[in-house]
Amino acid sequence: MCGIQAVALLSCFLSAQCGSAAAPRLVEHTAQSFREALLSGKTCFIYFGNHVNPAIKAFIEQLQMSAHALEDYGILVGKVNCSKDSVEKYCTGEEVMKKAYLFRGADVLRSFDIDTVFDVNAIVSHVLFSVLFAEVRYVHTPAELLAVERAAKGKMDVVMGHIQVLGLPEHRALMEAAFVYGAKYQFVQTTGAPLLKHLGVADPMSVQARLWFLHCRGVAHHSEPCPHTLMRKPLTTINIHTFLQLMEAPLLTEAAVDPDEVKVVYNHLNVPLLFLFTQFETLQLDRDTAESVARRLRGEVGVVLIHRDSRRVKTPVKYNAAYRLPQEELRYFSLKKVEEVIDLFREQLFQGTEEEEEEEEEQDDRWSSLDVLDDEVAESVYRDRGATLDTGAVTKLTAETFNTAVTQNGLMVVLFYVKWDAVCMAFLQSYVEVADALEDVSGIELAYVDCGEWTVVCSDQNITSFPSVLLYRPGEVPQRYKGMLGTGSLHRFLLLSQVPSPTSLSSSAEVLSFLEGDLYNTNSALSPVRVLGLYSPADTDVVVFEEAAKSLRGETLLGLFVHEEAERWAEEHSVTLPALLVSRGPGILREAHSLHSSTSQELISYIQRATLDPFPELTVENLPWYLELEKPLLLLFVGAEESPETDQSLKEIQKAQSTRQLDSSLPCWIHLGRTPAGRSVLEAYLGFVPPLPALLLSQLASGGEVFHFPPERPLLAGTIVQWLKRIEDGQEQPAGVVSDASWGPSVPFYDFLAVMDEEAPGYAAQRSPKTKPGGKRGSERGQERNPAGRGETETAFNPQTPPAHTEL
Repeated sequence: MCGIQAVALLSCFLSAQCGSAAAPRLVEHTAQSFREALLSGKTCFIYFGNHVNPAIKAFIEQLQMSAHALEDYGILVGKVNCSKDSVEKYCTGEEVMKKAYLFRGADVLRSFDIDTVFDVNAIVSHVLFSVLFAEVRYVHTPAELLAVERAAKGKMDVVMGHIQVLGLPEHRALMEAAFVYGAKYQFVQTTGAPLLKHLGVADPMSVQARLWFLHCRGVAHHSEPCPHTLMRKPLTTINIHTFLQLMEAPLLTEAAVDPDEVKVVYNHLNVPLLFLFTQFETLQLDRDTAESVARRLRGEVGVVLIHRDSRRVKTPVKYNAAYRLPQEELRYFSLKKVEEVIDLFREQLFQGTEEEEEEEEEQDDRWSSLDVLDDEVAESVYRDRGATLDTGAVTKLTAETFNTAVTQNGLMVVLFYVKWDAVCMAFLQSYVEVADALEDVSGIELAYVDCGEWTVVCSDQNITSFPSVLLYRPGEVPQRYKGMLGTGSLHRFLLLSQVPSPTSLSSSAEVLSFLEGDLYNTNSALSPVRVLGLYSPADTDVVVFEEAAKSLRGETLLGLFVHEEAERWAEEHSVTLPALLVSRGPGILREAHSLHSSTSQELISYIQRATLDPFPELTVENLPWYLELEKPLLLLFVGAEESPETDQSLKEIQKAQSTRQLDSSLPCWIHLGRTPAGRSVLEAYLGFVPPLPALLLSQLASGGEVFHFPPERPLLAGTIVQWLKRIEDGQEQPAGVVSDASWGPSVPFYDFLAVMDEEAPGYAAQRSPKTKPGGKRGSERGQERNPAGRGETETAFNPQTPPAHTEL
């Protein structure tokens, strides 16, 4: 039945004559006919409006086109002119002209903003996705896909489509295929990158729309994975139909006639055919080889094994293979290696087709580049403008509801944003993801305020830049989130914000538990570093520590021990009270510091420095922290693959560090697998990528000279110290110099500060970051690289001050 329905629908797609000769009329309902349509029980997609402006006129034209497309699926498309016939509930309020509704009988399946269903492809794809909501599974993580696979094993195969943006032609093609083949296959849709990595895609960000066929029906045991086949052609309705037919065809067909007499399903599907010859003596070996080739070319080429022992086979013995492309003659050749035939199809025979497709894509790119924005964040938001963001887990606050919401019990997190700002809209996605992740966590509620709509609320809360996130607790001053604008950073910050700061400890047993025991293990996954303040009961500076701890809440776990036994803890660690103990986990030597800070801001800066890793792995996120130390970087670059040589190199640097002979520099390392940008840094330093691991000394703060440890010398603690001594004595020549030239705009047109200075000389210059470190604009925009909870004065440790040179 699926095959008949597919052929019928495909005939409609390929021919303008489908059904009646004239295109179906877009039904204009009256109030009475609208009620009759609902009572009929049919599925209807209806738009309600009261007048037509140019934008609405364009939408109506697309709606008319969708009426023809959706008729094939039994869905009626109509509109109601609310100026003539007012329909209660749908022709009143602000939503008139802004929304269209999908009905099944009298029930509303879903409502759509017309910005979401902006053309015929978006209308058809979103409507079919809503109609097939129970049949098409939406998955985002590998765990969710594995659950679908487990349910399908031994029962049915799975078709998974990756669609970057909903509402595009590829999304429509996937939904049309799901409508036709949904009873035969389990369809799955995803829009995220995690699943692509799970399926072996090396660079998920470069992938457009793709389709995989997961062969789960033939898997007998639940422990076995479902093999998957990638469709390499563009996602169109015809290509998906052809691909699914190929998946149903036998992996290997065997015949006892010459290739030109073979009749297989591939003939009418218009795909290439590969013929391999065998004889009785080598039949099993040849069959295994043919099946291996068929698996690698599955979905692209049909493979037929020809039994040469048959009298009907007249092919000369000198040929052991042949192929035939669509609408071309059969060609014979001699095959020596399996890789030859794979290369034949992948690199030679398909090359002409791929070049034609690339030329078409280049033509499209020439036009699409006109829409590309200069800002990458703005560009991503613009490209995803058709995607619908589900904000159900986040509360929308207004002027009427704001005060009540932020004064209730528990922690209320509020995002202040504006819709016209690209960074805001990009962060809103991460904010919603955090809300979904914290849905089962009690005591935290997330909300948002549109400052473009509720300006008074944002003004009262002193919101001067966007996006801004404030944390409200009953009876406390709101805490501003100053961390990175990413899902992981905000999620970690909010979970840590639930822990009291500081945690009051009343005995030595609790102190030990906090530093290394049960209290440590409770939140060790969120923050492996613990900071303990030691004070005598008579010390009045305890208040300063408590203020600093409140400011660092969500960033670092801090404990406070005000007790007579604090003196004993200080003596054991050779410091005097008040003191600070830093624990990085059980079995790791604690660090102790005597405190001399007189203000909470100085103490915050001191704590932030003390918690830095002495031998850190540098990442894009934490690099600004370590550049603030203004030390030369003793930087070890290691490859993506783990090796004994890498482990030994790391140990030798730590061994040299333990002798205190590396104190003049900052020993650190970059893992090129986890931080791919490190490869670009290495190339910028040396002009090439040397064998790894590679040790460099980067003196960015004093001339930008870069020294490369001689690769022919063993990377040992002693030789590292000797090499650094030779650099200090001027006996080593630099391998490169990093230019200290300023980084200007990519083109003069984007040099907005210069434009401002032309209008008002000195206006922009006096507001540059160099003369105003730690300014609100930099900190509150919350660049992804900046950690949370930074100071606000010039004396504070502020990584948001731009460094002289940013390596990553």
